[in-house]
Amino acid sequence: MTPQTILKSKFGYDTFRAGQEDIINTILERQNVLAIMPTGGGKSICYQVPALLEDGITLVISPLISLMKDQVDALNENDIPATFINSTLDYPEIATRLAQVERQEVKLLYVSPERLDSGYFERLAQLPVSLVAIDEAHCISQWGHDFRPSYLRLTEIIKQLPSHPTIVALTATATPKVAADIMQRLDLQREVKTGFARENLSFKVVKDQDSDRFLLDYLKMNTEQSGIIYASTRKEVERLTLMLDKQGVPVTMYHGGLSKQERQMNQDDFLFDRLPVMVATNAFGMGIDKSNVRFVIHDQIPGSLEAYYQEAGRAGRDGLPSEAILLFKLNDVQIQRFFIDQSEMDDATKAREYDKLQLMAQYANTPQCLQQYILNYFGEQAPACGQCSNCLDERESQDITVAAQQVLSCVKRMGERFGKTLIAQVLTGSRVERVKQFQFDRLSTYGLMKNDSQKKVSELIDFLTASNYLVADGGQYPVLKVSAAGIDVLRGQQQVFRKAAVQAKQSLPVNDELFEQLRQVRRELAESQGVPPFVIFSDRTLRELCTTMPTTLDEMLSVHGIGESKIEKYGEQFLSILIEHEDEV
Repeated sequence: MTPQTILKSKFGYDTFRAGQEDIINTILERQNVLAIMPTGGGKSICYQVPALLEDGITLVISPLISLMKDQVDALNENDIPATFINSTLDYPEIATRLAQVERQEVKLLYVSPERLDSGYFERLAQLPVSLVAIDEAHCISQWGHDFRPSYLRLTEIIKQLPSHPTIVALTATATPKVAADIMQRLDLQREVKTGFARENLSFKVVKDQDSDRFLLDYLKMNTEQSGIIYASTRKEVERLTLMLDKQGVPVTMYHGGLSKQERQMNQDDFLFDRLPVMVATNAFGMGIDKSNVRFVIHDQIPGSLEAYYQEAGRAGRDGLPSEAILLFKLNDVQIQRFFIDQSEMDDATKAREYDKLQLMAQYANTPQCLQQYILNYFGEQAPACGQCSNCLDERESQDITVAAQQVLSCVKRMGERFGKTLIAQVLTGSRVERVKQFQFDRLSTYGLMKNDSQKKVSELIDFLTASNYLVADGGQYPVLKVSAAGIDVLRGQQQVFRKAAVQAKQSLPVNDELFEQLRQVRRELAESQGVPPFVIFSDRTLRELCTTMPTTLDEMLSVHGIGESKIEKYGEQFLSILIEHEDEV
């Protein structure tokens, strides 16, 4: 067997995606490797294929309980023996599964880092572990957006394994600094980075709109589509869910305040497409391997670009056109600041989080291509995507050079020692005590924008910061300074242009009659077997069936996502629907 034959026979794919074959060959050559691939880029294939070529067991370390179950279900569906051990199981069930692993009836064992660092390690150490796959590897770095102390012991634990396994660490969000930290901590010899671009994902920023109205209009235009709406607080999740439910939207919710039973029930309703819209805090989704999520909408701004890109990347994992939309409101930035303020992080960590939040706010205000902005953050140079809301904005640019000069001049006259709020107050002629205290009411720039609201001026300051005419310096209370580009504007050597905010365009695929028939059969099969529908076939597979219209089982094997085991289980049932539809036409 070769990696290529396993890819086709077990997973139904004709070709590897970018980076997958390189990573697999590196593993088979017994080199430790870091794999950096975007969400939906096919990271799991990178260790699942070599797991079937190795004699021993592959140990998959993941903090994501839901993902463990989804991936084990999908592997078993492809006749690949896999199991998991985590906190959802009682002791007798764990003992049963460990016994199966010890009898080598299992090729892949999924465990959480906490479980690995418990009393089960001694039994696991006796196993012929040939490969250790560490998912969400950014959790091991203090520079990452989701650092977890339970990951710190992994290096020591893995070194204690007598079988000396190969290590593959996988992540979708790693800046160059985070990647270097992972490499050093895990003693990895090689890095394979495929690029962070998601060609099927359209990024949008929606500003200055009633977000509730936008959500209702969007969901009415995209009925039957599966999507996630993220909010920052439990209270907002519950408010949005109630509002959407009253308007007839098939919606459920997920947050940490719900009981374990409620969370599981609501999650299953979403996974099984019974309720296609999920409103959730960011506690939801990291471990959901649901391939047919067509949109991810952030009703409130997340705390960092890493978090945003990971959450947005849960849309379109099947490769079909999907959308990631940020509904930006200035007040939401203050909510994230409050979270940082109230956290138990040390001062240095808080300062890093404030800086990340500032960059996230700049994303919402940049005139640059949105995907390009994100890729630049991760150290990757890329051309404009041509499909984000900034790239598609055909409105004429307005010359705002004079307004920009007024702001930049005010920053200079205030000594470049203050933040956005006070600058906006001075420009709008506010009489608040702090303005008087520093005698800023005597500045020539005081009240220059008295006909504009402080909100409007604050948004202009955000735009100038995102466009690098101003530079934010500091953590919790950043001060603004004029950049070299800003100096050129002040001297009249450079003009500043700005476009008005644009409402996100909506261009999701339209369902047709045959596709709906196939979805219904898939849903019935999934319900009878107790697995999510995408475990049977992905939306991409169903759409390809509708396009290619195979007339034999052999022809079905050429369709993306259909391997030999799927043909044996479902081929005849789906083929009969296709043939019947063709006869009717």
